[in-house]
Amino acid sequence: MSISQQEASFSRRLDADLVQNPVYTGVERAILEQRLPPGTRLAETDLADFYGVSRTIVRTGLQALAHSHLVTLRPNRGASVANPSPREAREVFEARELLEPRSAREAALRAGRADVRALRLHAQEEHEAMSSNESGRALRLSGRFHVMIAQIANQRTIAEIIENLVSRSSLIIALYWTRSSTRCDEGCHNALIDAMERNDAVEAEELMRSHLVELHSALRFDIGDSSNKTLKDMLSQ
Repeated sequence: MSISQQEASFSRRLDADLVQNPVYTGVERAILEQRLPPGTRLAETDLADFYGVSRTIVRTGLQALAHSHLVTLRPNRGASVANPSPREAREVFEARELLEPRSAREAALRAGRADVRALRLHAQEEHEAMSSNESGRALRLSGRFHVMIAQIANQRTIAEIIENLVSRSSLIIALYWTRSSTRCDEGCHNALIDAMERNDAVEAEELMRSHLVELHSALRFDIGDSSNKTLKDMLSQ
């Protein structure tokens, strides 16, 4: 299956989730776009009112988000956006450094014209978001780019693990990253795409490894204060 076919399948799954559970997709996007900081309380009543759904649907969405490590559920305390520890943050990036370079290597060997075209279109959308100062949207698209490369490698189990790690990385970025210049930018992604187009597995692997090491090195553990916005304000941004 080509990356374009996989992206279409992924989009259909997201559309189905959006219809069935807007809490899951809405809160996930808000987290990945850094509109909901780590530790934000997710009151069931507020979510039910905001999305116009029952509390049963809210609970189902929150449980799915907890399974993805984006939300923490505590008995008698409710749900909140996950607040990963420094140790967890390091472990997530160490896991990515182990998996993604090899995945990029396999993707480079398999990439066809349709895959490269899909990657270039996605990178352009990410660049446009960055140029428009839509940092949250750019971050989400950047993570999606890494998942697309994992999908091209056609290793389903590894791609699922990487997708989960990428989502958790976005939350870690919201908490521990301040050096925006080290985030995935147009240059490093275009270099990876060029390697894919040449089917240069060695270069793709090295580019991915050095890129992830640089991102990991930018983690900082001095957490600033969160804003006093309400949940509704943050979801509405």
